[in-house]
Amino acid sequence: MTGEQTDTMQYYCGIDIGASSAKLAIIDSDHQLVAKAIGRSGIDYAKTAEQLLTELVEKESIDRSKIVKSFSTGYGRDNVPWADGKMTEIACHGKGAFFHFKERMTIIDIGAQDSKVIHLNETGKRDNFKMNRKCAAGTGAFIEEIAYRLALDVSELNALAEKSTNEVSLGSFCTVFAATEVLAKIRAGVDVTDIVRGAFNSVVKRIVEMDRVEGMLVMTGGVVANNPFLAKLIGLAFGTEAHIAPNAQYNGAFGAALFAAEQAR
Repeated sequence: MTGEQTDTMQYYCGIDIGASSAKLAIIDSDHQLVAKAIGRSGIDYAKTAEQLLTELVEKESIDRSKIVKSFSTGYGRDNVPWADGKMTEIACHGKGAFFHFKERMTIIDIGAQDSKVIHLNETGKRDNFKMNRKCAAGTGAFIEEIAYRLALDVSELNALAEKSTNEVSLGSFCTVFAATEVLAKIRAGVDVTDIVRGAFNSVVKRIVEMDRVEGMLVMTGGVVANNPFLAKLIGLAFGTEAHIAPNAQYNGAFGAALFAAEQAR
């Protein structure tokens, strides 16, 4: 955004408040993403939502009065006072991904606390979906715990996994037990690149267990946005190419904004 707007320009807003982070997306009348923001969800979702929107419209010189409709989604979707409506994460991730690819697809969204497998037909209608809520295995929380145990920043993991030359298996899917296993491998002198690759493979195995892939495979969420090598491994496991959605971390918020624009029409 340059801040230059016409008097007739209208905007639509979507906010996705997840268990870990809140993502906000603003689209214009042509459904193009014109502004986005991310921050920690915190414990006061209403305050987080207001702060994100206030700071973003000021930064991008957007007239807030020209935001025609706003929709919320995610874990904290009930706690956004300025939202005109709300939709589930499943609906919003489907809406956002189908906007870009417009064909029969399976969407895999790896979030901080859960993972989702969503099936859409060729018209964008949802056929079915599955969610992993049993534990943190196969989610961003698992990746974060592994990074913590290795004394690494999460942002370092993708490059390390790509450098791995040996297959290392982590026998446990449980985050707690896997962390203990990581410590044992460190003591045994296993290369950190192979440990990280093993952690990625554990996530892949849990995702593969959840469901099948039909049609195009589309990946969304912050985990694959920051770890594209993980998306590649998931694609290899399913025997197909994995496509990472544009602005994958904001896909849910983008989908919510599309729903807002749809209702406004």
